[in-house]
Amino acid sequence: MDILSAAIVVFVVMESLNIAILYVRPGSRRGNGVGVFNAYETSNADPGARDLVSYLVNWVAGTKLIFVALLIVILVTGSPTTKAWAVVALILSTLSFFWRLFPAIGRMDRAGQITPAGYSRTLGVMIACFVGGFAAALLVSMVLAAA
Repeated sequence: MDILSAAIVVFVVMESLNIAILYVRPGSRRGNGVGVFNAYETSNADPGARDLVSYLVNWVAGTKLIFVALLIVILVTGSPTTKAWAVVALILSTLSFFWRLFPAIGRMDRAGQITPAGYSRTLGVMIACFVGGFAAALLVSMVLAAA
């Protein structure tokens, strides 16, 4: 298995676990579970808020499922060039986290709305590591292709 395929497989496995958490145990504090947000529990007291949160959680899970399915198709049928562009797309789309989501979760963390405290930083480091891993895999694949 080439390095780009390996990077994509790691992402597919991790995202599949996150999807399972969102569908089966959305209130979890693991993976992409929304239990880290203190407002998640309080939203259950208001039927309208509970339904909205449930809809949005399932929408996110469904969107992640689309990405995973497309990546599996790329793994099975894609050329090395297609896989390289898929990794570029993963890098750019993952970086979008730092545009809107990271500032928002950072504000909530500083306001005491996230448990455990400091989770936003942990999440930011983890996502930066994903981007770095994708970039490293892409760079290694380019070096090996040039050799």
